[in-house]
Amino acid sequence: MSSAALPRPTPLFTPLVLACLAATWLVWGSTYLAIKVALTGLPPFWQMGSRFLVAGALLMAWVRWRGTPWPTRREWAHAAIVGTLMLGAGMGGTAVAEQSVASGLVVAYIAVSPLMAALLNLGFGVRPRAAEWAGIGLGLAGVLLLVQGAGFAASPAGLAAQTIACAGWVLGSVLSQRKLPLAPGAAGFASEMLCGGLVLMLISLGVGEQVQLGQVSAAAWGAWLYLVVAGSLLAFNAYMLLLARVPTGLATSYAFVNPIIALLLGVGLAGEQVSGAEWAAAGVILGGVAMLLWARR
Repeated sequence: MSSAALPRPTPLFTPLVLACLAATWLVWGSTYLAIKVALTGLPPFWQMGSRFLVAGALLMAWVRWRGTPWPTRREWAHAAIVGTLMLGAGMGGTAVAEQSVASGLVVAYIAVSPLMAALLNLGFGVRPRAAEWAGIGLGLAGVLLLVQGAGFAASPAGLAAQTIACAGWVLGSVLSQRKLPLAPGAAGFASEMLCGGLVLMLISLGVGEQVQLGQVSAAAWGAWLYLVVAGSLLAFNAYMLLLARVPTGLATSYAFVNPIIALLLGVGLAGEQVSGAEWAAAGVILGGVAMLLWARR
């Protein structure tokens, strides 16, 4: 067979993939500050549940308007499981953690996600290359250096909540790729947000969260709106597209970049002081991202 007859390999870094990576790296890096601001008036489970219910309803209305069929019963069941793990445990746990843990530490802790995903994928026979392990390890080492360089203070309950959040997010991500596929395209993303949002609202009701809507500040509502539009409709859908098109290690590479964005926002918006050691740690994190991307190419 001539070389001209061989199929061309599909490029990994298409413009769509690059745009989705930018959304998860940049937008999600800013959502942790938005969660913190929204918590000043909106309790964690209610904040997250209403956010995903509104975003999911808007997205589902759009796909239905375009004539896309409803997800099947099986796909709704998959969405319920994945949504409970990724949104109920993942985002709900993150919001709970931010009540008592510095947002920078929350973002740094999430850098364990690619390592957890790689370990879970071992159960499905997916073994990372040596260079991928090196990239994950380097990025994680950079985050650990970043945490050591800052005066983070955390409660045991907050760290436990963030541990549950990371485990739920990664488990849901891997299952959505390997065992529990969602409906194709945006309908699958919308069904997951609707199911996860409903679970979060039920948790909010169960723990007795109280919301005084008339007393919520404009800043808290603005942060909530940013989470709905940018964090849910834009970045979350970009992440789900990455899970469907690229390896898990690359899809979760945002976990290395988000601490950098959090540092930059802290300096630019909150006037925080960043030491030279912390900037050096940020450089190590970016080195891990570069190695991970190079290995996937």
